[in-house]
Amino acid sequence: MQGFFVTVALGLGLAVGVAGGVAGGLAMPDEAAFPADAPPGETRIEARYASSVLFFRVGQITLNARFGAQAYSADSQIEAAGLAALFTDFDIHAEVAGAGRAGARDPARYAHVERTGSKVRAVEVDFGGPVAQSEVEPPFGSWGVPPASESDRTSVIDPMTAFFELSRRLEGGEGCDGRLPVFDGKARYDLRLETVGRDEVRTRGWRGDALVCHAWYEPISGYDPEDYPSERELRHPLVLWLAPIAGEGAYLPVRLHTRAGFGGVTIELLHLSVQ
Repeated sequence: MQGFFVTVALGLGLAVGVAGGVAGGLAMPDEAAFPADAPPGETRIEARYASSVLFFRVGQITLNARFGAQAYSADSQIEAAGLAALFTDFDIHAEVAGAGRAGARDPARYAHVERTGSKVRAVEVDFGGPVAQSEVEPPFGSWGVPPASESDRTSVIDPMTAFFELSRRLEGGEGCDGRLPVFDGKARYDLRLETVGRDEVRTRGWRGDALVCHAWYEPISGYDPEDYPSERELRHPLVLWLAPIAGEGAYLPVRLHTRAGFGGVTIELLHLSVQ
């Protein structure tokens, strides 16, 4: 179920995942999109996570995000750790910047770079127009069967913004319900949300009450046949424990779990800083 895990990886910087900078001639978002000086009233978040299979640590994740009244930006770094680092050389770096108007989070530009061994691919998505446009270097051998159409790429958001939009909905009292239409540069899918209840959570980075949500992964287009998730893999949702890390002003997953795959995968917050 690689597509699902990449969704989580690119969305929160929460999986096993690209060296930053420039790869294959395609630049990541420029520094102007991520200003060094934050305006007054902006919330800054730094978080570090660990992912594990059964009792074995397999990845480490960092997330840096800034949220203001008019804009937001974030970057995430994912890399193998623990047992997985002995068997794989894989990492991802992702960045996004967009507008933070009251009604929604609107991405302007999203990019990620994937590195597997000596292979590097950079993906950049322009959300400035009505239809999201991808630039990929080196190009994909296939855009999927079928590829994501213009209709599929209209009124969509990127994987990172999907989680920030969920936080915005919770801040507005909408709850964890509805759908999030996501396009990652190739694959188009929905995250169908469902509120489960509340739970007390204890991790190294958070202790307290959290809202429990299910996110069902529903692939739509842009998948090669060999990469399309099986019915068994789609049978279980991603379970998210979402905590109000800045009063009621920002929510962030403090634990995630999916039963898909051997032994399932758990991701937990190790460290959190909010300014």
